[in-house]
Amino acid sequence: MNARFVGPLVPVRDEWIDYNGHLTDWAYAAICSDANEVFLDSLGLSSAYQARTGSSTYTVEAHLRYLAEVQRGSLIRPESYVVDADTKRIRVHISLSVDDRLVLTGEHLYLHVDQSTGRVVQFPPDRQVVVDAARAAHADIERESHIGRGVGQRG
Repeated sequence: MNARFVGPLVPVRDEWIDYNGHLTDWAYAAICSDANEVFLDSLGLSSAYQARTGSSTYTVEAHLRYLAEVQRGSLIRPESYVVDADTKRIRVHISLSVDDRLVLTGEHLYLHVDQSTGRVVQFPPDRQVVVDAARAAHADIERESHIGRGVGQRG
């Protein structure tokens, strides 16, 4: 896992095209959500984990940067990596590309929640090991300058 996690290619659906003739903003968000779910599943933190443990990761913050239009019929390639993590949270960066052209970047913060109490709790030891390994494996990936910045920040 020393490289970004590459998810399956996503074909653009006709219903995702807006009146301007390109991918609508909410569709980018849906693609990111689905792709990050595949990534979280690779860490053992997806639906099977929730069914087994009653705990899940909840998205609590996201920042998307729309960089280029995506046309009908395009294939989108998602790539994700762990930016940072601790005992209760994991921060994931995702990029979406079409034909090696970067079209979107996203940064998502997930909290680990015990659904029986609704409280944020620590990852169990078996998942903490996996999260730590992913963070370590992705530590050498060069961090883009936009990571950690909010909307409208310059620099």
